[in-house]
Amino acid sequence: MKVVIDKEIALSRPLEGPLAAHIAGFTKWARDQGYARYSRYRQALLAACFSRWLGQLGINVCSVEHQARFLRSRPRRVQIRRGEAAALRRFLDYLRYQGVVPRKKVPRCRLTPIEKVVRAFERYIRNERALSEATVVNYIPFVRKFLADQFGNGSVQLSRLRAGDVVRFVRRQASRLHLKRAKLLTCALRSFLHYAHYREDIRCDLSAAVPTVANWSMTSIPRAIPADAVRRLLASINRHTSTGRRDYAILLLLARLGLRAGEIVRLELDDIDWNAGSLRVQGKGGQHSDLPLAADVGAAIASYLQHGRPQSSNRRLFLRTRAPLCGFLGQSAIGSLVRHALARVGISAPTKGAHQFRHALATAMLRHGASLAEIGEVLRHRSPQTTEIYAKVDLEALRALALPWPGGVR
Repeated sequence: MKVVIDKEIALSRPLEGPLAAHIAGFTKWARDQGYARYSRYRQALLAACFSRWLGQLGINVCSVEHQARFLRSRPRRVQIRRGEAAALRRFLDYLRYQGVVPRKKVPRCRLTPIEKVVRAFERYIRNERALSEATVVNYIPFVRKFLADQFGNGSVQLSRLRAGDVVRFVRRQASRLHLKRAKLLTCALRSFLHYAHYREDIRCDLSAAVPTVANWSMTSIPRAIPADAVRRLLASINRHTSTGRRDYAILLLLARLGLRAGEIVRLELDDIDWNAGSLRVQGKGGQHSDLPLAADVGAAIASYLQHGRPQSSNRRLFLRTRAPLCGFLGQSAIGSLVRHALARVGISAPTKGAHQFRHALATAMLRHGASLAEIGEVLRHRSPQTTEIYAKVDLEALRALALPWPGGVR
């Protein structure tokens, strides 16, 4: 006797076992997540077999261990397909969300003395200082390494730290790191030593003892993708597909508004004010800016929302095209999109990442007569010094400032 689930998934046997009542809901959830019909059929079939197996063994509450036993117990004639273990994990996650299966208990590990100090510092910079997630992720490994270098596996007695300990550690580590990483190391140490002084774990503020790493600013010219390459890239996008409409809108945001990859990832549907023609962007440090939404950018986003964006309750503006339907996991996804788009057209760009479009926008503005202050405002630079690097791009203005060579031309 056939059983029809979610109006289109037909199974040859009736649903049995302790989880039978939840298989239809799981199948509907898989449809809402964007899984194709055949994929939903395979997941429903696997869930039904799992539930029947539990019933045969008299097991009422399943766990991860039962999932592994079930896959091992399947007859040899039954081919275990790729992705079945992941499908069962999704089924268990769904059951946990519904409260059918108890949530996994994460064993509380015993923290080492160093890890206790690191966790406390992490909570401080995350909650009290409100530093960005990227800053936290970058600082913590350096602090952990510094404490391990000073105290090993023993107790952490910050009062024993001296200026010489800090200087020796920085000198040893900085010589092995790229200049930017070395500068990040010194910033992390200064932040931690400020924190230790604030907590009165050390008497004097040892942050002043952290050596300065020589990192000359503006030593290179910003690597911008040429304007004709941007035009070729945009023209190459197939805007008759859902993926093409999404990618075209993302590339326009990079090229016309100079958004950072992370800013595009964080965009949500509510960030667009269609009446005012503006876009709200969450930049570095959690700062928000309202940018004017150019007509072509707005049209591209509207086209994606009307004909390309899959139906989803997720509020992120741009979604993945494969199930599960959710926003991009990180800014590397935008870089990957750019890299594949450039490779598909055969464009030889200065870099493979998304930031070159931001440099291209600044360079174009400069050549059309915009001042550095105006460029900094568009790019939302917090410091005017950040924008000064684009002065090196205006070669004609720099030639006018160049002194003549002594003795004239030979």
